[in-house]
Amino acid sequence: MNDSLRADRVRRFISTLNQACELGLNVESAAEGELILRLPYSDQIVGNPDTGVIHGGAITTLMDTASGSVIMCALDDFELCPTLDLRVDYMRPAEPHRPVFARAQTYKITRNIIFTRCEAYQDTGETIANCVGTFMRIGKEATPKAYRDLITGGEDDQS
Repeated sequence: MNDSLRADRVRRFISTLNQACELGLNVESAAEGELILRLPYSDQIVGNPDTGVIHGGAITTLMDTASGSVIMCALDDFELCPTLDLRVDYMRPAEPHRPVFARAQTYKITRNIIFTRCEAYQDTGETIANCVGTFMRIGKEATPKAYRDLITGGEDDQS
């Protein structure tokens, strides 16, 4: 699978997630086992109106979405992989009026579990937060065919 197909899959997947759509998350880049998502700054995600700092929940959602979506960049066949555990460590607040990026990667894939790591940062390069996640593999066939076709564009499903 090429990087363009990976990015398209992630875009289609994100378009099915209400919270990701509300936040305006979008794909910056996708490669084998790696993904960068962008969270644009907006007034609706401000946690402190006095400072303009982004709410931590928006950062967590960005990182959870990136960590779960990077799985589509690592597996040839699409399968839903629910979050088992996500640990987030915050380093500093995001600077107001700037987008936040999440760089996620898979670092171990087993028959039953996928392990990911993710970093949230801004264009200054400083880390805002780090997270590690574990995701349960339920298998391609446990996902309804219509949903698989929506995400993959039907390009890899013959079942």
